[in-house]
Amino acid sequence: MRLSSTPSIVPPNGRPLSDGVPPPTLASLKGMNDGELMAHLQAGCHDALAVLFDRYHRLVLSIALKIVRDPGEAEDVMQSVFLEIFRSVAQFDPAKGSTKMWILQYAYHRAINRRTHLIARKFYNQTNLEEGETRLSDATLALGRFSQPELKHLLRQGLRTLSAPQKQVVELASYDGFSMREIADRTGDSLSNVRHHYYRGLQKLRAFVGGTPEKRKGEGGHE
Repeated sequence: MRLSSTPSIVPPNGRPLSDGVPPPTLASLKGMNDGELMAHLQAGCHDALAVLFDRYHRLVLSIALKIVRDPGEAEDVMQSVFLEIFRSVAQFDPAKGSTKMWILQYAYHRAINRRTHLIARKFYNQTNLEEGETRLSDATLALGRFSQPELKHLLRQGLRTLSAPQKQVVELASYDGFSMREIADRTGDSLSNVRHHYYRGLQKLRAFVGGTPEKRKGEGGHE
């Protein structure tokens, strides 16, 4: 499941934007604080959700990953959190807390509920717990020293060092936003194999990006 754009859902409170007043542009929304964004979202400006998503989806994903311990499940939790925020925006009261805390409360509750559900289904008996605790954030720890063009170039090189199944799974998860289960359905591979390809692929990418230029050349990269 992906939040590639703001969902086309009628605002929960049914309040339209003021007659004759054009909605704010995406650029102007990006310069607003969280409270202003929530006010616009409550008034029916769907682009405000996209800005909130850009600001907080990494934090929500990090919380979900720490709790459910599976990248695919964490992605699903993240998507459900923002869809729930969209549906429940009329309930937001700035007098009771900040937008950030409101979003984090949803993140914790949805992640804990999902983990409880997965435990009941014995989900964690189906995968290697050591691999299950791999953090998506680990993959980015060594990336801060690169500019955006350099990083894109390195990632393209790193993908060439992966096996075909690893490359396919990493691209579907990272670029297209599919969960592990969706990738298994799409490729016809087992869920355990998909996870294995994903974790091994991430490990290789981290090692490639964190290596020296000489080492990258030896691994098949072309500077």
